[in-house]
Amino acid sequence: MDSEAFIALLNEDLESEYRSIVQYVQHAATIKGAEYLSIIEELKQHLGQELNHASTLAEQIDFLGGVPSVRVPEVPVATEGAAALALDLELEQEQLRRYRERVEQAEALGLHDVAEALRPLLQQTQDHVMDLQTALGK
Repeated sequence: MDSEAFIALLNEDLESEYRSIVQYVQHAATIKGAEYLSIIEELKQHLGQELNHASTLAEQIDFLGGVPSVRVPEVPVATEGAAALALDLELEQEQLRRYRERVEQAEALGLHDVAEALRPLLQQTQDHVMDLQTALGK
């Protein structure tokens, strides 16, 4: 893998974060019911972290000489609690897999500073997965 291919993958990750932001905004606003009160607050915290993830990715893409994407992938609509949280969990699990790969790829390319910048995203995404699994009783 060369740096151009790595930048393209980071841009895909950035686009996924954009999807997360839109998805969390919708879910935090539309999920109803007393059983979801605590997870709605978690979603709002996740939202802020997703924005930071997007910012970090854009900065790393720029640092590597690329141009950060502005494309937002299609966002599935779900307003019922369990279905919305299942979509969030699925997306976070995919992002977790991608961030694990990205840290390894950065290290393999000798981009140790980029790998270090991505590690907090990996940890927070893992926390998001655990939060959502707990909320869904998994």
